[in-house]
Parts: sequence; C-alpha cells; structure tokens
Amino acid sequence: MAPPPKSDPFLADSEREVDAGAVFVLESKGEWWHAGFHLTTAIVGPTILTLPYAFRGLGWGLGFFCLTVMGMVTFYAYYLMSKVLDYCERDGRRHIRFRELAADVLGSGWMFYFVIVIQTAINTGVGIGAILLAGECLQIMYSSLSPDGPLKLYEFIAMVTVVMIVLSQFPTFHSLRHINLASLFLSLGYSFIVVGACIHAGLSKNAPPRDYSLESSESARVFSAFTSISIIAAIFGNGILPEIQATLAPPATGKMVKGLLMCYTVILVTFYSTAMSGYWVFGNKSNSNILKSLMPDEEPSLAPTWVLGMGVVFVLLQLFAIGLVYSQVAYEIMEKKSADVQQGMFSKRNLIPRIVLRTLYMIFCGFMAAMLPFFGDINGVVGAIGFIPLDFVLPMLLYNMTFKPPKSSLTYWLNLSIMVVFTGAGLMGAFSSTRKLVLDAKKFKLFSSNVVD
Repeated sequence: MAPPPKSDPFLADSEREVDAGAVFVLESKGEWWHAGFHLTTAIVGPTILTLPYAFRGLGWGLGFFCLTVMGMVTFYAYYLMSKVLDYCERDGRRHIRFRELAADVLGSGWMFYFVIVIQTAINTGVGIGAILLAGECLQIMYSSLSPDGPLKLYEFIAMVTVVMIVLSQFPTFHSLRHINLASLFLSLGYSFIVVGACIHAGLSKNAPPRDYSLESSESARVFSAFTSISIIAAIFGNGILPEIQATLAPPATGKMVKGLLMCYTVILVTFYSTAMSGYWVFGNKSNSNILKSLMPDEEPSLAPTWVLGMGVVFVLLQLFAIGLVYSQVAYEIMEKKSADVQQGMFSKRNLIPRIVLRTLYMIFCGFMAAMLPFFGDINGVVGAIGFIPLDFVLPMLLYNMTFKPPKSSLTYWLNLSIMVVFTGAGLMGAFSSTRKLVLDAKKFKLFSSNVVD
C-alpha cells in the first residue's frame, strides 16, 4: 500500500489554510470548558446504562475493580495524548487529527491508514448505535401510551434519522458547544433518575429477587468476563481526543487537561452510582439497558412511570448530541475532499455538497440501525477492536516515542505494561464478544421490532 501524502501528516499552516476539513469542521475557537463539554458527551452517554449488565459477567468485586482500573488508565492515556499534542504544537507541528498525529510520531504510512480505518469504524458504529437507541426510546414511550399500536422500531428509527439529518447541518465541531453543554446536564439528569428509580425498586415490596451468581461453567464465566471488560472499555472510550483538542483556540497547551478533569468529575458521579444501584437491584438479570429492567414488558413498572418517562426523554435528547459528536470525523473527511475554502463556509458551492453528503451519511447510519438491531452485542465488539487500541494502547506508544523516557524508568514500564495487558484484553474481548454475537445469531432478524440484548 502506498504511503499517505506527506502533506497530510505534516500539515503546515499554509497548507491548513486551504484544508476545508481543518478550516471549517475543526475550526479552532474553543475554550477548555468547551473541550470538557465535547469530551463528556463523547464518553458519558446512555451506554453507562449497560454498566449493571457488564457487572453481571464480573460480579461485585471484579466489576468495581475493572471499572476503577479502566477509569484510571483512560484518564492517564488521555493525559499522555494531550501532552504529546502539546509537545508537537510547541514544536511547530500542531496536529488536529488522530491519524496525522500517529503518522508523524510513529513515522509509519500504514499507521495513518490503521487509525483512519479504526476511527471510521468506531464513529460510524456509534452513530448507528445512537440512532438505534434513540429509536428504541421513542418505541418505549409509544408502547407505554399505545401498547397495541401498529408502529414498528424501524419506523421510529426513520423519525430519528430525519431529525439527525437536520441537526447534522451544524457546520463545525465548535458550533456544538451549547448542545454538548446541554448533553452534560442530560447525562447527570438521567443518571440521577435511574439511581433513584433503582433505589425505589429495590426497597419496594415488588423488588425483584436478587441473584449475583456468575455463569455455572468456568469457560462461560471467562468469556462473559472478557465481554464485560470490552463493554466497559467501549463505555470509557472516545477515539477522537485529538479532534476535540483541535477545536481549542491556540495555544492549546494545558487546556485539555482542564477539560479532562471536568469530564472525569462527571464520570465519577455517574458511572459508579449507575453501576452500583442497577446491579444491586437486578443482579445477573440486569438488562443491557437498565431502563428496560425498570420497565418490564409483562409486569408493572418498578418506579413511577412519569419518572422513568422523563429519564427516557433525557436519554433520547442526549443521543442526538452523541450522534453529532461522533459524526465530526466523517464530516471533516468529506469536507476536506468536497469543499473549497476560498468560497466560504456558507457559499452555495460548499453548502450544497455539505447538505447532500451529510444527509447521505445519516441515511446510511439510519438504514443500518433499522436493519441490524442488536446494540448490546455490537458494543462489546466495538470496545475490543476499536476503543482498546486507540484509547489504551496508542497513547502510551505515542508518549514513549515522543518523550523517550529511559527504559529503566517507571513511566516506560508502566506504559509498556498497559499496552501489553490491554492488547491481550482486546484480543480476548474481541474473541468473546464475537462468540456472543454468534451464539445470539439465532435471535437476530433483519428490521426486527425488538433490540437484542
């Protein structure tokens, strides 16, 4: 395979001025708190409602251990990546794309393509998942109001897709800052609602029986554990930190760390409370969406319906923000190839291709969401093959290659150990998650009206 053009990994300021992806989509006008909003939206999403489901494959002790380790390692990894980006900026090579950073530091043409393929898979997968879950939220609300109504899941997905097509016309990543601030408050809102609902359900006379036992077979326990680890990795992952840092007004040095601290404060509040309360009530019967455990199909809701309905609405609204954030890399690639910087962002020459390309992208994501409604299983596979290499391996490698810590230093060996351990965990997670996909295949039905857990 031919190496990528040299002008891409080592983009000079003069070349960036004619790069529409950089000038338009990744315009650098933001403050550190804007980066915090973007990061929080990218990480703290409705996938946290799968944490009790992940715990059922690990149990209490190992579950909290893995959740804590994943949090510490990802914060450390994102901190290291921000340091590498800051170093490159001080050296006159500010990178605004993950693929450019990897190709520059590692000096490898294939790494450029590796990152862009993995990033594209992650971002498209999250976009599909956001539309699917938003459609499921609409279906839940519709079913509670009209239990025998004729509308199917794919019809709600079509409705969500139309809304996403409209919202996708926000021209820049920076223009999403107010939406992502609202997203931050929405994540806190539905997390508190879920925690309160779980406590209410656990203390009520209709509380479900609690069983925290793991799989009876040792091999099944191992596979379930690695699948759960992959799910937690996917929940903590984002894979777009360089693109988020690109939205910061120069100089960006030091600003990203403040954004990370904001994001992980929200993580600390939401992740543990949701995991603990949901697993405490439902144990090994936890659904891949804990709201569905609180609203069983054949039994009355375990918390006031209006409270759970508010939680579903909050989740639905935040999913629009998540879909927009993870679409930015695709839009940046499209804009770089299709737009002309000299014509202006809102010129007819640039506006028409933007509307057409973004509409087609959202239609593709919506079609895939309607056709393949098995989000829970896909979440584990995405975590293993996508988020683990980008968020648990590459940051440590990039730091070691950039700052070259002595091989006798603690930093060098800590980074190396994290790379080795999480590479192994990623391989095992990919295998176990794929195994679960195969085992659940008999439940899959194209354009089904039910999401497979």
